[in-house]
Amino acid sequence: MAIHDLLAGRAAVSLRRLLHFARQELGVVVALGVIAGGIAAFVEIADDMTEADGQAMDRAVLDWMRPTADPADAIGPDWLQTAMTDITALGGLSVLLLFALVATGVLLIQKKPFSAVMLAVSLAGGLLLSEGLKGVFERDRPPEIHRAVETLNASFPSGHALLSTVFYLTLGVMLERAFARKRMKAYVLGSAVVIAMLVGVSRVYLAAHWATDVLAGWAIGAAWAMACWLFAYLVERRALRAGLRDQPRIVIEPPVTGE
Repeated sequence: MAIHDLLAGRAAVSLRRLLHFARQELGVVVALGVIAGGIAAFVEIADDMTEADGQAMDRAVLDWMRPTADPADAIGPDWLQTAMTDITALGGLSVLLLFALVATGVLLIQKKPFSAVMLAVSLAGGLLLSEGLKGVFERDRPPEIHRAVETLNASFPSGHALLSTVFYLTLGVMLERAFARKRMKAYVLGSAVVIAMLVGVSRVYLAAHWATDVLAGWAIGAAWAMACWLFAYLVERRALRAGLRDQPRIVIEPPVTGE
């Protein structure tokens, strides 16, 4: 009974410490959850992609959005395809590099070189992930007769979905730290998520990718963006603690009274 009580006591203490850590470091817990969930989702999607059920879902989504072989024939009004073509450009490498250069300039002007470096690392790492995974899976694109835009390389995962998720989430996390109000933080992060989602949807709508390509791009892109944020957060927190340790302590001596 004594051993049982001892183990129960230690378990209770460990649980309290875990809950305390979760409350104090909610961002870290969320980031770790996104990283683990994103990787797990990518593995599951990659496995389903090669099976009949996954391929059937991809085909069903494509047939719904593109009911005929005519690239100009898609669900929705005529202006929607033009809008989707414009939106998909937000995930293109040229546009992302332009936005990244502008954002890097702003960060450097504000004397935040580490944030500028992390933004560049996140985008460069996302590009390497995209090209590397495409080379591993070498999946064919949807049939060319359906495509409304030009494509260059393999299909899985969607580079537009991956890179837009990495860039806009990373930028959103950096911007939300500039606001004190929770509503503004939620608005900035929500906007980043919406942009990344719209880019991914546009790739399926334009028949540039299968649906599972986009889902996989979102999953691994979110995981990489959160990994970069977590690394930056831990480095900055360690530097802050080191700076506090190095600060001289001010000792106030009690006044000396005459005898």
